Amino acid sequence: MSLSTSHELRRAFLDYFQAENHEVVHSSALVPDNDPTLMFTNAGMVPFKDVFTGNEHRPYVRATSSQRCIRISGKHNDLENVGVTARHHTFFEMLGNFSFGDYFKEQAIFYAWDFVTRILDLDPSRLAVTVFGGERNLAADTDAEDLWKKITGLPDARIQRFGADDNFWQMGDVGPCGPCSEMHVYLGDGEPDPRLVNQEPGANGRGWMEIWNLVFMQFDRDEGGVMRPLPAPSIDTGAGLERLSAVVQGRLSNYDTDLFRPLIQLAAELAQKTYHGSQSADDVSLRVIADHARMTAFLIAEGVFPDRDGRSYVLRRVMRRAIRHGHRLGLESLFFHRCASKVIDIMKDAYPELAERRPVIEEITQQEEMRFRRTLDRGLELIAVNKNWTETRDGKVLPAAIAFELYDTFGFPLDLQQTIGAEQGFSVDEAGFNEHMQQARERSAGSKVGDLKVDALYQSLARELGRVDFVGYEDETADSQVLALLSSGVRVEICEKGQPTEVVTRVTPFYAQAGGQVGDRGLIRTEQGAEFEVTHTERPVEGLIVHHGVLKSGTLKQGDRVRLEVDHALRHATRCNHSATHLLHYALRKVLGPQAVQKGSLVAPDRLRFDYAATRPLSSDEIRLIETLVNAKILENAPVTTEVLPYQGAKDRGAIGIFEEKYGEMVRMLSMTDESIELCGGTHASRTGDIGLFKVLSDSGLAAGVRRLEAATGERALAYVHALEEELSQAATLLRATPQTLSDKLARHVEQHKQLAKDVETLRRKLLTGPQTDLSAQAKDLNGVRVLGAVVEIADLDSVRELADQWRDKLAPAIVLLGTTTADGKALLVCTVSKELTTRFRAGTLIKHAAAVVGGKGGGRPDFAQAGGPEPSRLAEAVAQIYALADKTAD
Repeated sequence: MSLSTSHELRRAFLDYFQAENHEVVHSSALVPDNDPTLMFTNAGMVPFKDVFTGNEHRPYVRATSSQRCIRISGKHNDLENVGVTARHHTFFEMLGNFSFGDYFKEQAIFYAWDFVTRILDLDPSRLAVTVFGGERNLAADTDAEDLWKKITGLPDARIQRFGADDNFWQMGDVGPCGPCSEMHVYLGDGEPDPRLVNQEPGANGRGWMEIWNLVFMQFDRDEGGVMRPLPAPSIDTGAGLERLSAVVQGRLSNYDTDLFRPLIQLAAELAQKTYHGSQSADDVSLRVIADHARMTAFLIAEGVFPDRDGRSYVLRRVMRRAIRHGHRLGLESLFFHRCASKVIDIMKDAYPELAERRPVIEEITQQEEMRFRRTLDRGLELIAVNKNWTETRDGKVLPAAIAFELYDTFGFPLDLQQTIGAEQGFSVDEAGFNEHMQQARERSAGSKVGDLKVDALYQSLARELGRVDFVGYEDETADSQVLALLSSGVRVEICEKGQPTEVVTRVTPFYAQAGGQVGDRGLIRTEQGAEFEVTHTERPVEGLIVHHGVLKSGTLKQGDRVRLEVDHALRHATRCNHSATHLLHYALRKVLGPQAVQKGSLVAPDRLRFDYAATRPLSSDEIRLIETLVNAKILENAPVTTEVLPYQGAKDRGAIGIFEEKYGEMVRMLSMTDESIELCGGTHASRTGDIGLFKVLSDSGLAAGVRRLEAATGERALAYVHALEEELSQAATLLRATPQTLSDKLARHVEQHKQLAKDVETLRRKLLTGPQTDLSAQAKDLNGVRVLGAVVEIADLDSVRELADQWRDKLAPAIVLLGTTTADGKALLVCTVSKELTTRFRAGTLIKHAAAVVGGKGGGRPDFAQAGGPEPSRLAEAVAQIYALADKTAD
């Protein structure tokens, strides 16, 4: 089979296994939703992890996929090697076939050999395999060794045994694992030596290269390192698309395939460089840009934007590394968004979501480059002017204090300083930098001593009292007992009237602030009639719910029996707003697409706001459609249902989780119709109809790639509509119209205003050229130059300037100085000089003398200048200066 492109290769792999009864499974997200221990999906088997362990069951026992992956550390993916070697990448695709208790080693080996030798038509004489040779109390995998011989006919010399580091595979420290066999192909000239099969090729790409790893899943490793047999032996294989593409396209480097070469070529053209495929600094930089553009495009498409922590920080670090390499290549204008857009062109057939989200990808990439270039320029400038270098035997060192200032004040990361140092011949005092960093942390901690003491108190209370029972999903009142009272960061026995106090009870119906929803308010009453007003409820540590407030009457002591009453009206309004945010999320995704992911929210009784991923404001039509969709769901009056179920079960039913949120094994799933299913621990309306009315109030920018919608529901939405109606009615009254005819009446008024403005302009021009502004009698001939100085009765600058230009052109070559009194009673002077005279007379110089007469200053170009002053009574004297000045200058 002729496979000339990577796209054809990907398709051929999936088609091959589909013909062998494997379910073709679309690539899952780069942000894994089934494993909180992983930052990114880093292997093809990640989406199937729970299937291997038996915790998840699917309607098929065989699967195949081309899975998007990200690795930025580890044996084969150290970031600093990306662009240097022929194989290291941050983003890559892993082709794989999987068996969940169906076939095992023999069939997996057959499929791999058949595909490689028959479909890809690779020469068997240039292939070798490795097997697990035994280690860590595990026997050698002689079964796999015998099967390779039986199926392929490979001689013993090309079946090599290696230890656990090479031939025992697991995704992380815990989870499914087992021995593996790797297929290797020899790239280069001469007779291959299979004894060197586990040595990665050098930067030139020549040598043995692993192309497929067959993992025989047999164990599940726990946190203690104990391995227990899986419910059924399974198969997990992985063949890197980039590596296979290099082989079938006859290349020694992955970067020379059709997956990377167009990106490298674009970057080279933008930098006006020629790519030679060498190890030169320029070529390495071009490869880094190509690799990092791929990771950037795919992560942004999934709603991960560059920022300061977690996945967002990793993305920002990779993006800035690419931008830095572009800067090193001499790319002075923004370029990285064009590279990310090129990724979309290359990959959109396999991943159409890239094309759908092109505007977001380009906008976020461009904004990040603009921010980083400002940081980079400032940092390079500070390094260049630094005089406080330290000299050591190893050369010049940037002192720790300077390095920390670059980081702390200007956001210039240490690793970037070190990269620049390697290029410019200096090192950075990293140990000293770390000391400064620790001191800064201690200073920060020192400023929060009181808070730290309170945090410790909360931790102690949680251990002493155990978990506070929250019953607020079902009830808004509860009887309980006061377990603890806190005031000013310490425990107290009695609550003082009027003193801010925190109350902890055994049971509470009060919802503690979380997930964007504000804490409940209400009352706590004692059996003796004391009344404590709860102004806020929070959960400072897991399991501990604290009621903040003030004692209004009576006394409240530790141990008192109390009745807790949530403010029903506020709770009801909050619940309706919270349910409305879920419907808003549904509507946004429907109108803008799945990239409009939630980035934060606030739900209070009187308002709601919703932050979402976007790079442009909503149009009026989009806002109207969103309101229509939400209100349609409200009118359905559908029940709002909640279920507590395993996390994976909720995801299987289509529940949406927020990337930034952390979920436990059991989750609370909220459903409002089949189109709005989310994970949420907040309180909600009973039915969508309880929301009453939904109205968008504003759409504003919040941060790079993030916008904020504010909206109102129920009575507040109605009040907003009434306010708009009142404004409309008042405007209609002013224009003697009705609200229904206001638009037409206003349009007519606008047209009339435009016509009146035209008429005024016409009259103004007539005044400028009329007999009252005939200034010819005041012009004088001085040495072949016509000079005019006059006071006119025109109050605005533009008109005076236009009149001066007219008389300069009429009298040319000429010098004209006009003066007038402005509407606010100030003197105004304008001077203009014909261009052919500006070598002899400069308007800026001439006007300074006239301005001094009216007590002011002025200046301008050689052909035009203006000035002002506080003494308009002396304007005639000021303009008369022009004759003497012109005559004197002419002499």
